[in-house]
Amino acid sequence: MCGIRPCPLSSEAGSGNLNTMAKSVYIETSVISYLTAQPSRDLRAAAWQQITTQWWRQERDKYELFTSALVVAEASQGNPEAAERRLRVLADLPELTAGDEAECFAAGLIEEGGVPVGAEGDALHIAIAAIHEVDYLLTWNCRHIDNAATKPIIRSICAVAGYTCPEICTPLELLSEGAPNV
Repeated sequence: MCGIRPCPLSSEAGSGNLNTMAKSVYIETSVISYLTAQPSRDLRAAAWQQITTQWWRQERDKYELFTSALVVAEASQGNPEAAERRLRVLADLPELTAGDEAECFAAGLIEEGGVPVGAEGDALHIAIAAIHEVDYLLTWNCRHIDNAATKPIIRSICAVAGYTCPEICTPLELLSEGAPNV
């Protein structure tokens, strides 16, 4: 893969001293979409909206949140009113840079079979979180990102490339034990 060596711990993200620093979370576009969407009549979508809202209200202050220009670009698409709601939420989140290293690593994730061809944006989300040593990648994209069949492949590709793979999870998986049942 591209011959780029991983950068040392970025000052933008990373767990640092595990006892004193908040864990970092990369917020992927699907989380913002469920957070800001009009209530859905689809049962699964409605549940994910409720869980996402619960996580945002009860859990987000426990973490150091990050996003990227890719998330902002994706959130800008579609219905203008919905895009405005998404962008309002993203406005206060620091953006992690993509750059050549992330682009190269994203291509490697696809070449090595961790992410399918055609899902370049999804590979780039993973790459950005990995190169910045983010602790968690929060997503509702269970097809290409939080997929039980491909996560072991993604972790292996990260390790071989010298990166620590973020823990890829949904807001449901990142709720505190003390959070009310959803």
